[in-house]
Amino acid sequence: MPLALGVDSSTQSCKVVVVDAQTGAVIRTGRASHPDGTSVDPEHWWRALQHAIADAGGLHDVAAWAIGGQQHGLVALDAGGRVIRDALLWNDTRSAGAAADLIAEFGADELAARTGLVPVASFTITKLRWLRDAEPENAARVAAVALPHDWLTWRLRGFGPENPVLDELVTDRSDASGTGYWNPRTGEYDRDLLIAALGHDAVLPRVLDADASVRDAEGRAVGPGAGDNAAAALGLDAAPGDVIVSIGTSGTVSAVSSTPVIDPTGTVAGFADAAGAFLPLVATLNAARVLDAIAGLLAVSHDELSTLALEAARGADGLRLQPYFEGERTPNLPDASATLSGLTLASTTRPNLARAAVEGMLSGLSAGLDALRAQGVPLDRVLLIGGGAQSPAVRVIAPEVFGLPVAVPEPAEYVALGAARQAASLLH
Repeated sequence: MPLALGVDSSTQSCKVVVVDAQTGAVIRTGRASHPDGTSVDPEHWWRALQHAIADAGGLHDVAAWAIGGQQHGLVALDAGGRVIRDALLWNDTRSAGAAADLIAEFGADELAARTGLVPVASFTITKLRWLRDAEPENAARVAAVALPHDWLTWRLRGFGPENPVLDELVTDRSDASGTGYWNPRTGEYDRDLLIAALGHDAVLPRVLDADASVRDAEGRAVGPGAGDNAAAALGLDAAPGDVIVSIGTSGTVSAVSSTPVIDPTGTVAGFADAAGAFLPLVATLNAARVLDAIAGLLAVSHDELSTLALEAARGADGLRLQPYFEGERTPNLPDASATLSGLTLASTTRPNLARAAVEGMLSGLSAGLDALRAQGVPLDRVLLIGGGAQSPAVRVIAPEVFGLPVAVPEPAEYVALGAARQAASLLH
């Protein structure tokens, strides 16, 4: 029975699954925590990866492996393969000014046409510009730029400061498409944009096709890996017409598309997927935290909030919650706040408030579906995942709000499973 190993190296933790490469059945698992923060020494990820693999029984009987991970993070390496400074993660916003500068220099339409993205603080290109402007001595030392899953793949294959072969850095289409200096239509890096951001050229990971592989020091097949959203889509076996709505603290709405998406407004990020197609994505700031806030206000558990919400009628007797508690990214309203409207003596009840919270959160995510539709992306059904998808009220109300059939897959480590599935495909 050949075994394949998949990794999810996320912001919070490292999860590992080992599966039967023929059936996909999970054989064993492992896990390790990551430190908090938006700026992290990548060595923490490397130690967590080693611990999680050991916790999952090791690599001794594994035939192939691949790593999925958080997107956009900047791992800057010098000529000796050493990490120059802490990695700036996707949720580090210090480069917001750099994003504005890049848009002013090139124009949003031009950047969207060249990369499928309009820069925001999340993306790697803006972090490189920030490094050039804020830490020019560190920027001058940059010989290679990697993303978190690129760097971990490189290290686990046997490279690093003790064996600094920078040309052995590899990545995949999905993670490359989140940098802001790769063109998802041509499959090529935009070196002019890289130089405009960093100030000079650098080694970038070789972008492998979805079915390509390299080898580790023991001769095992190594897949290109994927960004977390693309790996999850692979783990879910999502196909064109599927839209994946992930309800975590924040939310993501992504759909498999056979054609690239270019949105000059920046609402839809034109990412590639891990299987040779595309994965346009919309992010929202307010998702499960909306339910957290109202459950806290009502002094109930999440199960009790769900029960209350299902006691109320559709529309909550006119009570409406606009869920922008922390501003919002989709629509782009960074200074907005949440509002509760439709308060009457009849509508102001605990069940109605619970119902309005669920409907409001789902309406915020529905704006992501509308943005994808506006780009011509086919949407036939919703795959609902994430912690918020476990709420019975969310499951009942989601089809009403989204206007689409909703499937709720069983909870699983879909990013790690997607990476394992990619690795297993190398053995067939």
